[in-house]
Amino acid sequence: MSEMEGSHIEHWPEGFGLEKCQRRLRKMTSHVVTFESPVPKVYQTLPPPISDMEEVLAIMFTGPIKPSENDMKRVPLLVRRNKVVAALQWLQLNHASYSDLEISYKNLDEYPEDQPPVSIEFRREETNKVPEAMSVFDNESEEGIEDGPCPFVVHGLVGEDLDTKSVNVLKGTAICHWNKGGAALRIGWSEKLQSIYNNPELYPQMFPWLFPYGMGGVGSTHLSDKSHKRFLLMYHDKRFQKDTHFPFVAFSHSQVKESNRGCT
Repeated sequence: MSEMEGSHIEHWPEGFGLEKCQRRLRKMTSHVVTFESPVPKVYQTLPPPISDMEEVLAIMFTGPIKPSENDMKRVPLLVRRNKVVAALQWLQLNHASYSDLEISYKNLDEYPEDQPPVSIEFRREETNKVPEAMSVFDNESEEGIEDGPCPFVVHGLVGEDLDTKSVNVLKGTAICHWNKGGAALRIGWSEKLQSIYNNPELYPQMFPWLFPYGMGGVGSTHLSDKSHKRFLLMYHDKRFQKDTHFPFVAFSHSQVKESNRGCT
């Protein structure tokens, strides 16, 4: 897996809707380089033992009483074994990096289907709402539902929230988070840059959602880099065009290569 390092900003003219302009107007402010993201373990066998999952993932319930068994069944973090096996079998047959994967049915049998497979923590609180975040029209005592599946909420800054906030706002939010005793996850990277030359695995590793088979990266065919990138951007489902980062990364790497050729 590779980690991208670079930046871009949003810009939209007055009178235009923010959502519309975010999709159309983006500007790159620096070139993009890539690092390998080391992981603690590389698994030859999947799924991993349930004990390994408990080391990196946990579920926290907040509220006046502990969750019951019926509450557990409504949590959207249950493991459906048939779905996991189907996904792993598909990767084994279709993805080059998973061709030698061993599927452990023994490990999979350890995962319960009626409750989450990781440790569950409970914090007693009278309400699950943040007073500072409540509007004047919010009259409900707590967030939740009486029937149906339990909603899954991710707390923090994710996705496009990062693109629409200034650096000062992000720093202020981070400081408030730390002052309240919040935790953070840090993912390191290798000191050595990944090469953009003769490295057909680079783009599939950077954009696994665009290359689900792990093949077809730039440099893997007889096409030139320019022609290959043009072909990808004209792909029938438009996924390369619609991706937020791929066009910028492809253009940045092309600029770097052109500048190197111009200096020799």
